[in-house]
Amino acid sequence: MLNVAMKMLKGDRAKYIGLLFGITFTSFLVTFAGSYFCGFLTRGFALISENPAADVWVMDPAVDSAEVTTNLPDSVLSRVRSVEGVLFAAPLALATADARFPNGRFQSFQLICVDDATLSGLPSLQGGVSPTMLRTPDAVAIDAGGTDGKLETPTMAGDQWPFAQPHLNVPTRELAAGDELLVNDHRVMVRGRTNALPRYPPRPLMYTTLSNAKRILLPERHLLTFVLAKAAPGVSPRELAARIQAQTGLRARSSDDFIYDTVYWYLVNSEDVGDMASMISIAMFVGFGVTGVMLYMFTREALKQYAVLKAMGANSRMLLSMIFVQTGLCALLGTGLGLGLCAIVGQLAIWEFDYPFRMMWFTPVIGGLSVLLVSLVAAAISARPVLKLEPGVVFGGR
Repeated sequence: MLNVAMKMLKGDRAKYIGLLFGITFTSFLVTFAGSYFCGFLTRGFALISENPAADVWVMDPAVDSAEVTTNLPDSVLSRVRSVEGVLFAAPLALATADARFPNGRFQSFQLICVDDATLSGLPSLQGGVSPTMLRTPDAVAIDAGGTDGKLETPTMAGDQWPFAQPHLNVPTRELAAGDELLVNDHRVMVRGRTNALPRYPPRPLMYTTLSNAKRILLPERHLLTFVLAKAAPGVSPRELAARIQAQTGLRARSSDDFIYDTVYWYLVNSEDVGDMASMISIAMFVGFGVTGVMLYMFTREALKQYAVLKAMGANSRMLLSMIFVQTGLCALLGTGLGLGLCAIVGQLAIWEFDYPFRMMWFTPVIGGLSVLLVSLVAAAISARPVLKLEPGVVFGGR
């Protein structure tokens, strides 16, 4: 009987393709939305991922993510270094700076200030440039930070540093080593571009040392944002974080816990969470609409065949099994097609547009569960006329 159900399903190719389309669309869109969500969350804690040597992050007690921060007194660094179990500790400062390009255009940067001695927190530089170049006076390294077209400087020398009107609509090229910018009317020299991880939200990045930052930035009482601590051998990061927190009164989190905190912050505060929920809901409603309507139409048009089978002795359980087998086959094929399409489109989006796409192990599971829910509901609705089927009424044309 199940073989008969498969032949009935494949006999009507138009509705069979329609069923596959509805389920494939559901699988694709739900999985893609979940993968995009994972991608932007991953970029949200890129600052933490860029510093794998840091076992513990120390911050102000009010800071609960890497996205919203406040600064600490400089004395915090010595206090953290005095805690038993700290192998070494390095400062890291975050700030925002508006830089003027040579054609007069302004661009806001996130300024990341690293330790002069260790350069801890500085990603590798492109083109084999030595990180020690950042120790020269007024040196900076830049990165697009997931943006596009934000780091453009005039190509022609005559369009640079205009004394009259800004030259905004002139041919440009990407910033490179040797170019100059103005930050707070202070000249800085670009020494290279970094291999920093893209950020979310996207924003241009500027790396420099703390000593350079103190000359570039406007005077502030406190500049330090984080202290990055490395645990001594035999001390776990969580144990060290607890010691630092108890002794200093500051908030100290292991890198893994700080990533969790940042993800949770995005879940609570980011508007993209609602957008993802809306996208998934739309995918399920559209998938249910297409799948449910097509399966119901297929079942209604096949009532005579089901009536013949019921007249031959097939019970309701067998007829239900046939409907659910038909739905299960479409769900299995549609899920596979949707996941494959999602993987291909996601990779193309990464290569061509640097899209924040990351398919983690649970996103296909969510897509599969969504398809399962849509398919079960559609099958349950379609089974209703079969359960109420009376062969005499069908053959009588009533």
